[in-house]
Amino acid sequence: MAAKSDVQLNYYSESCPRAEEIIKEQVSKLYHKHGNTAVSWIRNLFHDCMVKSCDASILLDTTEDQKSEKTSQRNFGMRNFKYIETIKEALENECPNTVSCADIVVLSARDGIVMLGGPNIEMKTGRRDSKDSYLAEVENFIPNHNDSMSLVLSRFLSVGVNTEGTVALLGAHTVGRVHCVNIVNRLYPTVDPTLDPDYANYLKTRCPSPQPDPKAVEYARNDHVTPMVWDNLYYKNILSNKGLLIVDQQLVSDPTTYQFVEKFAADNSYFNDQFAKALVILSENNPLTGDQGEIRKVCRQVNK
Repeated sequence: MAAKSDVQLNYYSESCPRAEEIIKEQVSKLYHKHGNTAVSWIRNLFHDCMVKSCDASILLDTTEDQKSEKTSQRNFGMRNFKYIETIKEALENECPNTVSCADIVVLSARDGIVMLGGPNIEMKTGRRDSKDSYLAEVENFIPNHNDSMSLVLSRFLSVGVNTEGTVALLGAHTVGRVHCVNIVNRLYPTVDPTLDPDYANYLKTRCPSPQPDPKAVEYARNDHVTPMVWDNLYYKNILSNKGLLIVDQQLVSDPTTYQFVEKFAADNSYFNDQFAKALVILSENNPLTGDQGEIRKVCRQVNK
């Protein structure tokens, strides 16, 4: 039996037996109202767990004492944080001061993946919430979309995810969208020669200006065939030079990652298995447990 201070399966079975069910109900309800929430939940897990710990530090708003991680350029375009509070309120009504925001981040991502048609992944719980934001550290942990492949791989390796796992995690780009701000460097002044020319022309219709307004809703879908379906089409797209970001293209051009792209493109269930394995490792990165951190009452601020 794991010590009570470790993350474990069904951590809330006694303290809040319906915790995971409540999260699933809320995720489902929100998904049917705002389908893009499912993608936001997945992104939250990546952007929270990569930075120091899966501790919900990403959710904290700016205060007099510290600036929010949300203000980092690496977290550009993240949204739907207010709906995390919707989930939290439902849990507080059932079991006050019991379920951490860090666990909500992880479990809402898990349930969001299922809503999009992805695998059902068993996740441990029992994380606690950070009292600090780590804005200064975000850039040291979260890879940028135009970083070299070796840097991206080393960032993921630092949290225990190997090369195959990293290629699988980047498969989350099978859903969601990318703002033109992050695409135009491949279109203007000249088209990146590694982009399929017809696809590049299509992207120019989505992003007609080399200087897109970051506040405007200008974007292209990660996978324009099944943009809101969890599948392995992402890998098929990048094999035919239809990746949006430089990091997507590099998965194909780098021999260390190319072999896994081919494997995942050929076998959807193998992709799902490897993704699930890697996501569990990421979700268990350095959690706060026992008497570390706190259980926040409201996810966007530390307890008074």
